[in-house]
Amino acid sequence: QVRLVESGGGLVQPGGSLKLSCAVSGFNVNLHRAAWFRQVPGKEREAIACLSAMDRLYGDPVKGRFTISRDAAQKRVFLQMDNLKPDDTAVYYCAATSTIIAHCGDYLPPAGAFDSWGQGTQVTVTS
Repeated sequence: QVRLVESGGGLVQPGGSLKLSCAVSGFNVNLHRAAWFRQVPGKEREAIACLSAMDRLYGDPVKGRFTISRDAAQKRVFLQMDNLKPDDTAVYYCAATSTIIAHCGDYLPPAGAFDSWGQGTQVTVTS
């Protein structure tokens, strides 16, 4: 059974940094596709970064500022967020596919492409 638990959210000033962590169990982070999404009230869940065995993709709003990575020994997927902006304020979710999918593809996969989710962690960027 795949289980995901996010941590690392919090309150940060514009221009600051945060590193989100997703502790995983039930799958191999080197083989299974994982992603970070975010959601604000009244809007759909937005894919922002995807990591697979073969590739790595980012959404335009975070490209150049956010970095997705993994540590197989720690069984974690990370999202390093730099130069944060107020528009980055959202609940951030870690997601994964329970089957082995080696590519993120040409575009960020939608939420429906993932069958395992964490509970979310709040990130608030404000001065």
